[in-house]
Amino acid sequence: MNYLEKFKDIQTFIFDVDGVLTNSEIIVLESGKLLRKMSIRDGYAIKHAIKNGYKVVIITGGKSEGVVKRLQGLGVVDIHYGISDKVDAYQEVVYTYDLHPTQILYMGDDFPDIEVMHKVGIAACPKDAAHEVIEIADYISPVEGGKGCARDVIEKVMRLHGKWIPPVGVLK
Repeated sequence: MNYLEKFKDIQTFIFDVDGVLTNSEIIVLESGKLLRKMSIRDGYAIKHAIKNGYKVVIITGGKSEGVVKRLQGLGVVDIHYGISDKVDAYQEVVYTYDLHPTQILYMGDDFPDIEVMHKVGIAACPKDAAHEVIEIADYISPVEGGKGCARDVIEKVMRLHGKWIPPVGVLK
């Protein structure tokens, strides 16, 4: 079965933040605050997916209140942050929503993501993920983390479901 066949089953997206929704860099201010950059295109895709009935979940080890506010502004309600064991958070989400693993796409980029990646229908990563993650990924986005890799997978799934339709008047 090719990966596009597996994409047809996806109803839930779970994303890591640092290295996936942001690039793998942070800016450290003198005050100690950490700044991250996020893609507007990822944000649009996340919002569009939620609006169309897909579940979007965040599981991250990071603790950025700014990131949480941004994601909440997009409509994400399942944000698990400051997580040291991503498998526990994943299992909680699966249990809470009675999800089937084959309907879940998880996108991660580094060692803390590997164990969860083994439990889902599609394990995805950005093209600049850690080598060990690339080795086990079912799908490697041609896009780097923080530059639209989340949109890449969301758009693929939604196109297969006939739901990636531009707003009225955009295409003429």
